[in-house]
Amino acid sequence: MLAFARETRLSETTFVQTPSAAGADYRNRIWSAPGEMPFAGHPSLGTAVAVARAGGQATAVYVQQTGAGLQRVEVQLDGDHARASMLQEPPSFASRPAPAEALAAAGLPSGAADPQREPQVVSTGLAHLLVPLKERAALADAAPDRQAMRSLLAPLGATVLYLAALAAEDRVAYARGFFLDPAGVTEDPATGSAAGPLLAYLRERDGIDELTVHQGVEMGRPSRIECAWAHDRPRVSGAAVVVADGEVLLP
Repeated sequence: MLAFARETRLSETTFVQTPSAAGADYRNRIWSAPGEMPFAGHPSLGTAVAVARAGGQATAVYVQQTGAGLQRVEVQLDGDHARASMLQEPPSFASRPAPAEALAAAGLPSGAADPQREPQVVSTGLAHLLVPLKERAALADAAPDRQAMRSLLAPLGATVLYLAALAAEDRVAYARGFFLDPAGVTEDPATGSAAGPLLAYLRERDGIDELTVHQGVEMGRPSRIECAWAHDRPRVSGAAVVVADGEVLLP
């Protein structure tokens, strides 16, 4: 699975297996180039869409098993277009590194920090370092340094350096997500497992219970992630489009 994930060079590659946990419809194993991930957002939504297509179901509700637990995923299909949503795990809040240190790893000056919101590690199944920025324009200037990112993220147990410029009054955020792989620093066009924590962070601090996240714009692969609070956790939703069908023949 790791060799296949490295061959695709995608942010994540998933493998659907028979579940081993009671109550799950399938096991979703998620891999990136560095190794297996306990949880991820978009690979969960896309995999649920693929399972529904394989089963010929226009509407479906699944419970997937991941390393983070069991998550409910809902799917609606319309030909090669789909919409999916997932309830993530309840959030946990952890370390708050110094803004200057977090921004330096992103290749940004300390003045780019949001003066009202400090960086923090938040998880809804996978820990990410959220770094709020003062202005959206700073996103275009980000140039993460591999060694600085490693030194910052490893002690925090965080996977992604997630930069976010917030327009809280409009319930909108503009984001970029970076993670490390064997080749260096990779940018993710859409990080649902970070968008959910971002909503949890804003709800905890600002009372916001809905958020639209725009990501991937700077890399020419724009995405739109819809987040809404559901009881004790975020629900993350988005559209999915089939771009290819294929068959892999193994020796």
